[in-house]
Amino acid sequence: MNDNYRTMWKDLGLDLNAHDMLLEVLGKGYTDIYLSQGGRPAGMGYFDFVMSEVHGLRIKELLDEKAAGRKIVGSYCVFVPEEIVLAANATLVGLCSGAEFATDAVEKLLPRNTCALIKSSFGFKLGKVCPFLECADMIVGENTCDGKKKSYEIFNDLVPQLYVMDLPQMKSSAGKALLKSEYDRFKEEMERLTGVTIDADRLKQSIDLVNAKRKAIHRLSVLRKFNPAPISGLDALLANQVSFYDNPARFTESVNKLCDELENRVKDKTGPFPANTPRILISGCPMAVPNWKLPWLIETSGAVIVGEESCVGERGTRNLVNTNGNTVDELMNAITDRYFEIDCAVFTPNPDRLQHILEMKEAYNADGVIHYGLQFCQPYAIESGRVEKTLQAKNVPVLCVETDYSQADAAQLKTRVEAFIEMLK
Repeated sequence: MNDNYRTMWKDLGLDLNAHDMLLEVLGKGYTDIYLSQGGRPAGMGYFDFVMSEVHGLRIKELLDEKAAGRKIVGSYCVFVPEEIVLAANATLVGLCSGAEFATDAVEKLLPRNTCALIKSSFGFKLGKVCPFLECADMIVGENTCDGKKKSYEIFNDLVPQLYVMDLPQMKSSAGKALLKSEYDRFKEEMERLTGVTIDADRLKQSIDLVNAKRKAIHRLSVLRKFNPAPISGLDALLANQVSFYDNPARFTESVNKLCDELENRVKDKTGPFPANTPRILISGCPMAVPNWKLPWLIETSGAVIVGEESCVGERGTRNLVNTNGNTVDELMNAITDRYFEIDCAVFTPNPDRLQHILEMKEAYNADGVIHYGLQFCQPYAIESGRVEKTLQAKNVPVLCVETDYSQADAAQLKTRVEAFIEMLK
């Protein structure tokens, strides 16, 4: 391992032995799952590089930004507007929450039946293994569920600066007004943190930058509608995951280059899976790095994933911010409108999400839907029954699974997934 990186990690206060173990697990998982795939597009080489340097070169870039006076803001959720962070001349990065770590220490602070994502975020902090978390000047939490809401009370004691954003639970005029007030408050907090006044020009430029990133991801998504799919679901998932860590302009350019290559694959009718391979839409909880278990099981069981109805997928990227406004307030209203359309399971009632799943099933020519829930994630666990009922009413094959980040149930899951795919055939 690069000695300069080790010095950098030590200066961040990471536990080097624990961090080495984490990198070994990440590297082995990435090699076994991604680099063993056949028929990968050449454009995925960029994302392979990002993953190999995600705790190295990318962290150095962020530390260089900090040395130049730029603030780093960490977050766990797509409801935190990157547009506002960028407009304040700061950088937003996703934080680690996709693997089990320091579980014994976590369960001294949180109940054992807390959802895996929340426990993971605590584990990375208590284990001192997430450099993104340690280099952040401010961490933004959000009250998307009761588990997060209460856990942030404890997390506040573990980090230097935690800012918690309240979010509405209902799609109503009052709910949108709450979101707008919270985004206005967040804008003021970012101005205080950075000393930069967010004006209309800054806000419009940042909106254009993030819109361009979402357009690139959407372009990638649209190309997956073709048969054969020009890219595996695992590779498309990786691109979505990298979007939370990478420089947005560089990421956008790399995704568009990948899409140029995929368009040629579509013309040539080539891809990593043969034509008429059973096509799966994944719906449900987000999948942060390195949570690749279920997609890997699906795509090694005779199917291809053609879409994700997820925060790390279409739910988090499909809508753009309207840029017609000319004042800060008009642009802030446009940001609010865009994020209010996210149909997270935290909302009640949530018919838009059910409709969106049906629309994606048709648009991506999916043969079936696998609904993915993290163990003890109540919003998605409760909503899975309604998703199943809605899909069955439309004669759409559906499989609901609930799991965590461990490999303990991998064999059992594989058996269920294989049986579901065989039924689709």
